[in-house]
Amino acid sequence: MVKNSFISVISQEEKEEKRGSVEFQVFIFTNKIRRLTSHLELHKKDYLSQRGLRKILGKRQRLLSYLLKKNRIRYKELISQLDIRESKTR
Repeated sequence: MVKNSFISVISQEEKEEKRGSVEFQVFIFTNKIRRLTSHLELHKKDYLSQRGLRKILGKRQRLLSYLLKKNRIRYKELISQLDIRESKTR
């Protein structure tokens, strides 16, 4: 899975230093999204988890749009590392 390879890229010391970085937060949200998605495949009527998934998706989307505005190169690298789609621009 992609998250295991990305975890190995970030060493333990870097994790502790960079917990507030946008990239790390997006990484954590992506792991939560993948976990909730697999949960919802089994429990289709778990509406509370669906709501939580939508909230996390919104948070990740806001962080990604912030990163896109601030640093397009870091945004492109993060998108390719996490293997997620690029956001639609309005």
